[in-house]
Amino acid sequence: MIKISEVYMDDEIKKAVMEVLDSGWFIHGKKIDKFENKFAEFVGTKYAIGVSNGTTAIQSVLEAICLKEGNEVLVPSHTAFPTIEPILQLKAKPVFVDIDKDTYTVDIKDLKNKITNKTKAIMPVHLYGHPADLDPIIELCEEKGIYLIEDCCQAHGAKYKNKRVGSYGIGGCFSFYPSKNLTVCGDGGMVTTNNKEIDEKIRMIRFHGSNQRFKHEILGHNYRLSEISAAIGIKQLEHLPKFTERRREIANTYIKNLSHLDIELPLEKEWAEHVYHLFVIRTNKRDELQKHLNSKEIMTGVHYPIPSHQQPIVMDNITLPTTEKYVEEILSLPMHPLLSDEDVECVTNHIIGFFKK
Repeated sequence: MIKISEVYMDDEIKKAVMEVLDSGWFIHGKKIDKFENKFAEFVGTKYAIGVSNGTTAIQSVLEAICLKEGNEVLVPSHTAFPTIEPILQLKAKPVFVDIDKDTYTVDIKDLKNKITNKTKAIMPVHLYGHPADLDPIIELCEEKGIYLIEDCCQAHGAKYKNKRVGSYGIGGCFSFYPSKNLTVCGDGGMVTTNNKEIDEKIRMIRFHGSNQRFKHEILGHNYRLSEISAAIGIKQLEHLPKFTERRREIANTYIKNLSHLDIELPLEKEWAEHVYHLFVIRTNKRDELQKHLNSKEIMTGVHYPIPSHQQPIVMDNITLPTTEKYVEEILSLPMHPLLSDEDVECVTNHIIGFFKK
């Protein structure tokens, strides 16, 4: 079976875990400090705060900006539902925006039309590893006095105009789930920011509202990242640049081998550096192609089949034409740095064979 994603593991990572186990120190020790410092340096921000997962990273930033009932957050509907969930948890309103036809990230024209005096924040998603077009969003935020929050959960290392995502907004939110470009082999997350006040507040939020043991100044949560996760993250971060290079090599091979077929392939804008968390194609024969590849022991996925505005818990009565069309056609091919050249050739050959039938 050719897997859609796979976690890298080596003896150095196992050794790092054993060092934590032998130390007897499992929460808020030297590993989390080192991981935060290394990750902030990588992204290009002053601060990075380790948290329990990508969802709590988003929720922590929303709480830090004091999002409350009656506030609105502009967000693409085409995203993993955990992007939306923290907005609903805080009883604010997600205002769903359609997607750009080329990048599948937020559509700037639709975004502009949906800003109101209730808009507290805009949260673009750097979906599949391709950055959203941030300059017009930054301009809007500055003009309207609203916050920019980046959902970078699929975009570790991606660049917008030669600067890494996660360094533009009041907070960048990352996930380290096992399928991500950088993983801690379980749940984990990180918030990046250049704002000292936000940094201090999120550190309190993740630790029961406390920055001093037994003294609780605000209402917080248990959103801590473990020392074991941090130890793995440090080692995985060392490999991330070469893993990104390999993902881009695989993407280029897919594009080269499949460009003659009647399918839509991912685009990379001239201002972007795509890190290909997922390699997503589009075809009106999606279901048949997925079934064919599965029969050849090639795993695929659909990210995401139900738009957030159509989820049962939401059911927002709006129409987002591009989103609603694309979710019927998208298919994610195997994409991870452990794929061999033979694996990639096998995938492309079976796709070509399907369309020749």
